[in-house]
Amino acid sequence: MEFSSITAFTAFVCYSVATISILSRLFHPKGPNIIITLIFASLAIIFHVLSSTQFLNSHNHLNFSLPNVVSLVSLIITLVISTVALRFKVNLLLPGIYGFAGLWQLSMIFISPVGNLEIVSDKVAMLSHITLALIAYCILVIASLYAFQVAYINQKLKSKNFQAVHHLPPLMQVEQQLFVILLMGSICLLLSQIIGFIFLDGMISKENAHKTVLSLIACVIYFATLWGHFKLGWRGQRVLTLTLIATFLLTLAYFGSRFVKEFLLL
Repeated sequence: MEFSSITAFTAFVCYSVATISILSRLFHPKGPNIIITLIFASLAIIFHVLSSTQFLNSHNHLNFSLPNVVSLVSLIITLVISTVALRFKVNLLLPGIYGFAGLWQLSMIFISPVGNLEIVSDKVAMLSHITLALIAYCILVIASLYAFQVAYINQKLKSKNFQAVHHLPPLMQVEQQLFVILLMGSICLLLSQIIGFIFLDGMISKENAHKTVLSLIACVIYFATLWGHFKLGWRGQRVLTLTLIATFLLTLAYFGSRFVKEFLLL
């Protein structure tokens, strides 16, 4: 078995243990044992980094095939949320994040390396555009997860089910964090689009037009959501719906056509 497969499988095992650890006591009055969960999550992240390094590096190129990008995105999101978990209660987000990251690491062992998109590392403008776009996507996915958490806490408070939210952070704290994260992600997304239009050719070419249009629509929706919150007081279900719509469009822009090219049109 190759080193990349060994590290990916080890990451899967550690993620699985972390997921089981958090789920087994998710609704316990005292909450889950976050220390044990984060220990196994940290081990998983270390092996995830090792496997991603092996999968991404292709001679002097960066191998940005779809499976590698998804693995990288899940790694960034997992690392960020695990770091946040050291200070804030994000127990509701951890099972889904760890579970997905673990399953994707397992799938990386069996995915055939076809349809690779290699990017030369000395193309500064392209790398800046892609890096900002990836960072924006990761931040905005985290914002969507936070929106789910806000909606869940809000629903339980309205139904006066206080036991269900006893182990979760205060609603106002999570909501405040949500809009800070959403603002950061929206700015990164806007900057990535500006860099693309200024420094890259083909942003509105036939091949990339749908990506650009969908990304811009998503960007408009994100900023409209922020404007609606700060100016009109939007919150709760409306913010969740708009955030999910924008994130779906962004996912479609980033991964939709590449999934078709790399897996369906072989």
